[in-house]
Amino acid sequence: MQPDVSFLDGHEVAVFTAEWCGDCRRLKRFLESTGVVYREVDIEADPAAAERLESETGKRAIPFLLLNGRAWVRGYHKELTSRLDPRLFLDELRAALAESGRLG
Repeated sequence: MQPDVSFLDGHEVAVFTAEWCGDCRRLKRFLESTGVVYREVDIEADPAAAERLESETGKRAIPFLLLNGRAWVRGYHKELTSRLDPRLFLDELRAALAESGRLG
């Protein structure tokens, strides 16, 4: 059964990635398998994007998602063996949208 990602409809989703990043590939496969529409931002190709990520999150790790240009969500769970828990990830996305006042 596919997870319900309809709460992302109408929201801008940008995924900050790099080609060499295994967690980025894992996240993109998950997003594509669930039909989430996103824009990829390659921090290697766009140094300003890397600077924004670090200045706004305090992190250099990727992948990170930027929702509606203002709410950051990490796209990995380093504490988990699988590195990505879809249920936890979707809960984090919902919470970020709610906190930013944009949950549909």
